[in-house]
Amino acid sequence: MAGVLDSVDQRTRLAGENRLELLLFHLRGRQQFGINVFKIKEVIQCPTLTQLPEAHGVVRGVANMRGTTIPILDLGMAIGRRPLENLDECYIIVSEFNRKVQGFLVNRVDRIINLNWEEIHPPPISAGKNTYLTAVTRVDDAMIEIIDVEKVLAEVIGDSILVSSDIVGQSPTHEGRKYKILVADDSRVARKQIVRTLEQLGVEYITANDGAAAYKILCEMAKDGPITEQLDILISDVEMPEMDGYTLSKTIRKTPGMEGLYVILHTSLSGGFNESMVKNVGADKFVSKFSADDLANTVLEHLNIESTTELK
Repeated sequence: MAGVLDSVDQRTRLAGENRLELLLFHLRGRQQFGINVFKIKEVIQCPTLTQLPEAHGVVRGVANMRGTTIPILDLGMAIGRRPLENLDECYIIVSEFNRKVQGFLVNRVDRIINLNWEEIHPPPISAGKNTYLTAVTRVDDAMIEIIDVEKVLAEVIGDSILVSSDIVGQSPTHEGRKYKILVADDSRVARKQIVRTLEQLGVEYITANDGAAAYKILCEMAKDGPITEQLDILISDVEMPEMDGYTLSKTIRKTPGMEGLYVILHTSLSGGFNESMVKNVGADKFVSKFSADDLANTVLEHLNIESTTELK
């Protein structure tokens, strides 16, 4: 697998063009899965793992990676499949999600493919509400399943959805003013995390499952007047079927009546890269997933500015 990610730095040109690259891999059997290359730090042969007696059942152990100890999750077990065998023949996809580095144990890694987000679709309704899929696509007449890694990590590692009381106390209370936020994220778990944060702030919200759905909502709202008179913030994930967050932000800036909307990109992709992309796509802020306090602070920073402006 040496060299599979050698040119990853060159792939940043895809961002903002509604394109992505997926690393295809197998767990057990013939079904192929995909993960966004931007989330991958490296791919290695599975090293010897150190067992942790009290670890979650899907954590097969920990590995020392250049002086850093990271948990190794059996991705198949995490989505309800049988554990992988013959670990010395397996691979580790070392990834950074939601500010944490972990390794995903997979049976084998195939290749990298270049796609347009329009070719990525939500999982079929038949998959059910509790599916571990966040999207699907087709490559060479084969179905590729994209796992909702945020759901996996929330179940295995856990997350904090409580906003600190001192931050909640800063919520804008301008009498007669109701603040509303549009949330766009294809992960059911991520949407719940964001919604619970906004509820603690007392802010109204509407949700969309992807960028295209969010833009459709904005177009309908725009028929009734400028978006900024109806909506205060858009919080958008970056990786989404049909239309990604970068493209959504760029499209908003080019659409009359929407161009003034405050846009927060909220994603588990690496922070440094996204900071540089904010200006390129016309977004206002970037917030790494998932910290309830960081998201709340970013939202309140803008709403309190609005509140102060209205009072003048």
